[in-house]
Amino acid sequence: MGFLPKGTEWIIILVIVLVIFGPKNLPKLGASLGKTVKNLREGMQGDDEATAEESEAPVEDENDAKIRELEEQLAEAKKKKEGQDAE
Repeated sequence: MGFLPKGTEWIIILVIVLVIFGPKNLPKLGASLGKTVKNLREGMQGDDEATAEESEAPVEDENDAKIRELEEQLAEAKKKKEGQDAE
């Protein structure tokens, strides 16, 4: 791992970053870098969780149950109407 900077190299890098971005923008730069790392980690963990959730049976909530029931009622009403139209 000889490619990682040592102590004085970090100081030089920080001085160059300070000159390029200025002291007012450094907190913004640090915050955005932190958010990026956090989102990256969550995204990597989210892939594992998504595959685990897909393998589980889907859970039906109250709204889904109501929608399914209304769809069944609609299908029955259409069948009745088709039966009446055929007569």
